Amino acid sequence: MLSYALRRLLSAIPTIFIIITAAFFMMRIAPGGPFDQERTLEATVMENLNRTFGLDKPLYEQYAMYLGNLFRGDMGPSFIYRDKRVHEILAEGLPISMQLGLTALVIALLFGSILGSIAALRQNTKADYAVIATATFGITVPNFVVAPVLSLVFAVMLGWLPAQGWGRWDQMILPVIALSLPQIAVVARLVRGAMIEALRSDHVRTARAYGLPARMVVIKHALRAAILPAISYLGPAAAALLTGSIVVEQVFNLPGIGRYFVAGALNRDYTLVMGTVVIVAVFVVVFNLIVDLLYALLDPRVRYD
Repeated sequence: MLSYALRRLLSAIPTIFIIITAAFFMMRIAPGGPFDQERTLEATVMENLNRTFGLDKPLYEQYAMYLGNLFRGDMGPSFIYRDKRVHEILAEGLPISMQLGLTALVIALLFGSILGSIAALRQNTKADYAVIATATFGITVPNFVVAPVLSLVFAVMLGWLPAQGWGRWDQMILPVIALSLPQIAVVARLVRGAMIEALRSDHVRTARAYGLPARMVVIKHALRAAILPAISYLGPAAAALLTGSIVVEQVFNLPGIGRYFVAGALNRDYTLVMGTVVIVAVFVVVFNLIVDLLYALLDPRVRYD
Protein backbone atom coordinates (compact mmCIF):
# COMPACT_ATOMS: atom_id res chain seq x y z
CA MET A 1 0.00 0.00 0.00
CA LEU A 2 2.91 2.34 0.69
CA SER A 3 4.27 1.87 -2.81
CA TYR A 4 0.81 2.60 -4.22
CA ALA A 5 0.59 5.82 -2.20
CA LEU A 6 3.98 6.94 -3.50
CA ARG A 7 2.97 6.15 -7.08
CA ARG A 8 -0.24 8.14 -6.67
CA LEU A 9 1.63 11.13 -5.26
CA LEU A 10 4.10 11.06 -8.14
CA SER A 11 1.34 10.72 -10.72
CA ALA A 12 -0.43 13.72 -9.16
CA ILE A 13 2.50 16.03 -9.92
CA PRO A 14 1.61 16.41 -13.66
CA THR A 15 -2.02 17.05 -12.71
CA ILE A 16 -1.08 19.84 -10.30
CA PHE A 17 1.34 21.25 -12.89
CA ILE A 18 -1.43 21.40 -15.52
CA ILE A 19 -3.79 23.11 -13.06
CA ILE A 20 -1.16 25.71 -12.15
CA THR A 21 -0.36 26.38 -15.81
CA ALA A 22 -4.02 26.74 -16.82
CA ALA A 23 -4.80 29.04 -13.87
CA PHE A 24 -1.72 31.20 -14.52
CA PHE A 25 -2.50 31.93 -18.16
CA MET A 26 -6.25 32.29 -17.60
CA MET A 27 -5.58 34.99 -14.99
CA ARG A 28 -3.26 36.83 -17.35
CA ILE A 29 -5.67 36.56 -20.31
CA ALA A 30 -8.56 38.04 -18.29
CA PRO A 31 -8.99 41.79 -18.93
CA GLY A 32 -7.69 44.23 -16.36
CA GLY A 33 -4.72 44.23 -14.06
CA PRO A 34 -3.92 44.38 -10.35
CA PHE A 35 -3.47 48.16 -10.35
CA ASP A 36 -6.32 49.19 -12.65
CA GLN A 37 -8.66 49.93 -9.75
CA GLU A 38 -6.21 52.30 -8.10
CA ARG A 39 -6.76 56.01 -8.54
CA THR A 40 -5.37 57.37 -11.79
CA LEU A 41 -1.63 56.88 -11.70
CA GLU A 42 1.05 58.54 -13.71
CA ALA A 43 2.68 56.46 -16.41
CA THR A 44 6.03 56.43 -14.61
CA VAL A 45 4.42 55.25 -11.36
CA MET A 46 2.62 52.45 -13.21
CA GLU A 47 5.85 51.41 -14.90
CA ASN A 48 7.65 51.31 -11.57
CA LEU A 49 4.87 49.15 -10.05
CA ASN A 50 4.96 46.73 -12.97
CA ARG A 51 8.75 46.58 -12.79
CA THR A 52 8.67 45.98 -9.02
CA PHE A 53 6.34 42.99 -9.33
CA GLY A 54 7.86 41.69 -12.58
CA LEU A 55 4.74 42.42 -14.64
CA ASP A 56 6.75 44.25 -17.30
CA LYS A 57 8.47 41.03 -18.38
CA PRO A 58 7.18 38.77 -21.19
CA LEU A 59 4.50 36.31 -20.12
CA TYR A 60 6.72 33.26 -20.46
CA GLU A 61 9.35 34.86 -18.20
CA GLN A 62 6.70 35.64 -15.58
CA TYR A 63 5.56 32.02 -15.78
CA ALA A 64 9.09 30.67 -15.36
CA MET A 65 9.72 33.04 -12.44
CA TYR A 66 6.52 31.96 -10.72
CA LEU A 67 7.31 28.26 -11.09
CA GLY A 68 10.82 28.83 -9.77
CA ASN A 69 9.58 30.75 -6.73
CA LEU A 70 6.83 28.22 -6.11
CA PHE A 71 9.35 25.38 -6.19
CA ARG A 72 11.22 27.17 -3.41
CA GLY A 73 8.01 27.56 -1.41
CA ASP A 74 7.52 31.26 -2.19
CA MET A 75 4.05 32.17 -3.50
CA GLY A 76 4.98 35.80 -3.92
CA PRO A 77 3.59 39.04 -2.48
CA SER A 78 -0.07 40.00 -2.57
CA PHE A 79 -1.02 42.92 -4.81
CA ILE A 80 -4.06 43.85 -2.68
CA TYR A 81 -2.94 43.20 0.90
CA ARG A 82 0.22 45.25 0.94
CA ASP A 83 3.22 44.19 3.03
CA LYS A 84 1.89 40.63 3.16
CA ARG A 85 3.07 37.49 1.42
CA VAL A 86 0.50 35.11 -0.05
CA HIS A 87 1.53 32.25 2.22
CA GLU A 88 0.89 34.47 5.25
CA ILE A 89 -2.64 35.29 4.04
CA LEU A 90 -3.42 31.66 3.30
CA ALA A 91 -2.03 30.60 6.68
CA GLU A 92 -4.67 32.84 8.30
CA GLY A 93 -7.61 31.63 6.21
CA LEU A 94 -6.80 27.97 5.62
CA PRO A 95 -7.46 26.73 9.20
CA ILE A 96 -10.93 28.31 9.12
CA SER A 97 -11.80 26.80 5.74
CA MET A 98 -10.47 23.40 6.79
CA GLN A 99 -12.43 23.45 10.05
CA LEU A 100 -15.58 24.45 8.20
CA GLY A 101 -15.13 21.88 5.41
CA LEU A 102 -14.11 18.95 7.61
CA THR A 103 -16.95 19.58 10.04
CA ALA A 104 -19.43 19.69 7.17
CA LEU A 105 -17.92 16.52 5.69
CA VAL A 106 -18.17 14.56 8.96
CA ILE A 107 -21.76 15.70 9.47
CA ALA A 108 -22.66 14.80 5.88
CA LEU A 109 -21.18 11.31 6.23
CA LEU A 110 -22.82 10.70 9.61
CA PHE A 111 -26.32 11.98 8.93
CA GLY A 112 -26.32 10.83 5.31
CA SER A 113 -25.45 7.28 6.38
CA ILE A 114 -28.14 7.28 9.06
CA LEU A 115 -30.84 8.59 6.73
CA GLY A 116 -29.81 6.25 3.93
CA SER A 117 -29.86 3.25 6.26
CA ILE A 118 -33.29 4.17 7.62
CA ALA A 119 -34.66 4.51 4.09
CA ALA A 120 -33.21 1.15 3.04
CA LEU A 121 -34.48 -0.69 6.13
CA ARG A 122 -37.95 0.79 5.57
CA GLN A 123 -38.01 0.52 1.81
CA ASN A 124 -41.23 1.65 0.08
CA THR A 125 -42.63 3.15 3.26
CA LYS A 126 -43.37 6.74 4.21
CA ALA A 127 -39.95 7.04 5.85
CA ASP A 128 -38.26 5.90 2.64
CA TYR A 129 -40.25 8.32 0.49
CA ALA A 130 -39.53 11.17 2.90
CA VAL A 131 -35.78 10.53 2.78
CA ILE A 132 -35.80 10.30 -1.03
CA ALA A 133 -37.83 13.51 -1.39
CA THR A 134 -35.62 15.38 1.08
CA ALA A 135 -32.44 14.11 -0.59
CA THR A 136 -33.69 15.12 -4.04
CA PHE A 137 -34.52 18.59 -2.75
CA GLY A 138 -31.12 18.89 -1.07
CA ILE A 139 -29.27 17.93 -4.24
CA THR A 140 -31.14 20.37 -6.48
CA VAL A 141 -30.89 23.45 -4.23
CA PRO A 142 -27.38 24.98 -4.41
CA ASN A 143 -25.36 26.60 -1.62
CA PHE A 144 -25.88 30.13 -2.89
CA VAL A 145 -29.63 29.66 -2.27
CA VAL A 146 -29.47 27.71 1.00
CA ALA A 147 -26.96 30.00 2.75
CA PRO A 148 -28.87 33.31 2.33
CA VAL A 149 -32.18 31.64 3.24
CA LEU A 150 -30.72 30.18 6.45
CA SER A 151 -29.18 33.53 7.34
CA LEU A 152 -32.43 35.38 6.65
CA VAL A 153 -34.67 32.99 8.60
CA PHE A 154 -32.58 31.96 11.61
CA ALA A 155 -30.39 35.05 12.03
CA VAL A 156 -32.39 38.03 10.79
CA MET A 157 -36.04 37.04 11.29
CA LEU A 158 -35.83 34.75 14.32
CA GLY A 159 -32.58 35.99 15.82
CA TRP A 160 -31.62 32.56 17.10
CA LEU A 161 -28.12 32.45 15.63
CA PRO A 162 -25.51 35.01 14.56
CA ALA A 163 -25.48 35.97 10.88
CA GLN A 164 -21.71 36.34 10.59
CA GLY A 165 -18.42 35.98 12.40
CA TRP A 166 -16.25 33.08 13.46
CA GLY A 167 -14.82 31.86 16.73
CA ARG A 168 -17.79 30.81 18.86
CA TRP A 169 -19.59 27.50 18.48
CA ASP A 170 -22.92 29.13 17.58
CA GLN A 171 -21.27 31.01 14.70
CA MET A 172 -20.41 27.67 13.08
CA ILE A 173 -23.95 26.26 12.97
CA LEU A 174 -25.43 28.08 9.98
CA PRO A 175 -22.32 27.88 7.73
CA VAL A 176 -21.84 24.18 8.46
CA ILE A 177 -25.52 23.41 7.80
CA ALA A 178 -25.51 25.38 4.54
CA LEU A 179 -22.37 23.58 3.38
CA SER A 180 -23.32 20.07 4.47
CA LEU A 181 -26.97 19.86 3.35
CA PRO A 182 -26.28 18.98 -0.33
CA GLN A 183 -23.66 16.42 0.69
CA ILE A 184 -26.01 14.83 3.24
CA ALA A 185 -28.50 14.35 0.41
CA VAL A 186 -25.94 12.70 -1.89
CA VAL A 187 -24.57 10.41 0.83
CA ALA A 188 -28.10 9.39 1.85
CA ARG A 189 -28.96 8.33 -1.70
CA LEU A 190 -25.70 6.42 -2.10
CA VAL A 191 -26.03 4.59 1.21
CA ARG A 192 -29.71 3.76 0.58
CA GLY A 193 -28.99 2.09 -2.76
CA ALA A 194 -25.94 0.23 -1.45
CA MET A 195 -27.75 -0.85 1.73
CA ILE A 196 -30.68 -2.31 -0.22
CA GLU A 197 -28.24 -4.30 -2.33
CA ALA A 198 -26.25 -5.40 0.74
CA LEU A 199 -29.35 -6.59 2.59
CA ARG A 200 -30.12 -8.89 -0.36
CA SER A 201 -26.58 -10.28 -0.61
CA ASP A 202 -25.67 -13.86 0.23
CA HIS A 203 -23.40 -13.10 3.18
CA VAL A 204 -26.12 -11.07 4.93
CA ARG A 205 -28.67 -13.82 4.35
CA THR A 206 -26.18 -16.32 5.77
CA ALA A 207 -25.63 -14.16 8.86
CA ARG A 208 -29.37 -14.02 9.41
CA ALA A 209 -29.66 -17.79 8.92
CA TYR A 210 -27.10 -18.30 11.69
CA GLY A 211 -29.43 -16.42 14.02
CA LEU A 212 -27.33 -13.32 14.57
CA PRO A 213 -29.20 -10.33 16.06
CA ALA A 214 -30.71 -8.01 13.47
CA ARG A 215 -28.75 -5.03 14.79
CA MET A 216 -25.45 -6.89 14.42
CA VAL A 217 -26.35 -8.03 10.90
CA VAL A 218 -27.16 -4.48 9.82
CA ILE A 219 -24.24 -2.69 11.48
CA LYS A 220 -21.45 -5.25 11.11
CA HIS A 221 -22.28 -6.78 7.74
CA ALA A 222 -24.73 -4.70 5.70
CA LEU A 223 -23.59 -1.21 6.72
CA ARG A 224 -19.93 -2.00 6.17
CA ALA A 225 -20.68 -2.87 2.56
CA ALA A 226 -23.14 -0.01 2.11
CA ILE A 227 -20.74 2.64 3.37
CA LEU A 228 -18.19 1.94 0.61
CA PRO A 229 -19.90 4.07 -2.09
CA ALA A 230 -20.10 6.94 0.40
CA ILE A 231 -16.39 6.57 1.20
CA SER A 232 -15.51 6.63 -2.50
CA TYR A 233 -17.59 9.80 -2.85
CA LEU A 234 -15.59 11.65 -0.19
CA GLY A 235 -13.02 12.77 -2.78
CA PRO A 236 -15.55 14.60 -5.01
CA ALA A 237 -17.35 15.75 -1.85
CA ALA A 238 -14.18 17.44 -0.60
CA ALA A 239 -13.85 19.31 -3.90
CA ALA A 240 -17.53 20.30 -3.75
CA LEU A 241 -17.14 21.54 -0.17
CA LEU A 242 -14.12 23.64 -1.10
CA THR A 243 -15.93 25.32 -3.98
CA GLY A 244 -19.12 25.65 -1.94
CA SER A 245 -17.25 27.22 0.95
CA ILE A 246 -16.40 30.20 -1.29
CA VAL A 247 -20.09 31.14 -1.40
CA VAL A 248 -20.75 30.27 2.24
CA GLU A 249 -17.76 32.28 3.47
CA GLN A 250 -18.97 35.28 1.50
CA VAL A 251 -22.54 35.04 2.82
CA PHE A 252 -21.53 34.62 6.46
CA ASN A 253 -18.48 36.90 6.22
CA LEU A 254 -15.97 34.25 7.28
CA PRO A 255 -12.22 35.00 6.95
CA GLY A 256 -11.41 31.78 5.07
CA ILE A 257 -9.48 31.24 1.85
CA GLY A 258 -12.71 31.38 -0.16
CA ARG A 259 -13.18 35.01 0.81
CA TYR A 260 -9.60 35.83 -0.14
CA PHE A 261 -10.00 33.98 -3.43
CA VAL A 262 -13.03 36.07 -4.40
CA ALA A 263 -11.29 39.31 -3.43
CA GLY A 264 -8.20 38.27 -5.37
CA ALA A 265 -10.17 37.34 -8.48
CA LEU A 266 -12.15 40.61 -8.47
CA ASN A 267 -9.03 42.73 -7.99
CA ARG A 268 -6.77 40.67 -10.28
CA ASP A 269 -4.45 39.75 -7.44
CA TYR A 270 -2.61 37.16 -9.52
CA THR A 271 -0.42 35.71 -6.80
CA LEU A 272 -3.23 35.39 -4.26
CA VAL A 273 -5.50 33.57 -6.73
CA MET A 274 -2.66 31.31 -7.83
CA GLY A 275 -1.76 30.49 -4.22
CA THR A 276 -5.37 29.54 -3.48
CA VAL A 277 -5.53 27.36 -6.59
CA VAL A 278 -2.32 25.55 -5.63
CA ILE A 279 -3.52 24.90 -2.06
CA VAL A 280 -6.91 23.62 -3.20
CA ALA A 281 -5.39 21.39 -5.90
CA VAL A 282 -2.92 19.82 -3.47
CA PHE A 283 -5.62 19.34 -0.85
CA VAL A 284 -7.99 17.58 -3.28
CA VAL A 285 -5.23 15.29 -4.58
CA VAL A 286 -4.07 14.31 -1.09
CA PHE A 287 -7.64 13.80 0.13
CA ASN A 288 -8.42 11.53 -2.82
CA LEU A 289 -5.35 9.47 -1.94
CA ILE A 290 -6.54 9.16 1.67
CA VAL A 291 -9.97 8.04 0.43
CA ASP A 292 -8.39 5.36 -1.76
CA LEU A 293 -6.37 3.97 1.14
CA LEU A 294 -9.38 4.08 3.45
CA TYR A 295 -11.42 2.21 0.86
CA ALA A 296 -8.80 -0.54 0.83
CA LEU A 297 -8.95 -0.86 4.62
CA LEU A 298 -12.74 -1.22 4.60
CA ASP A 299 -12.90 -3.61 1.64
CA PRO A 300 -10.38 -6.49 1.92
CA ARG A 301 -11.08 -7.41 -1.72
CA VAL A 302 -9.28 -4.27 -2.88
CA ARG A 303 -5.56 -4.70 -3.38
CA TYR A 304 -3.19 -2.17 -4.91
CA ASP A 305 -0.12 -4.36 -5.41
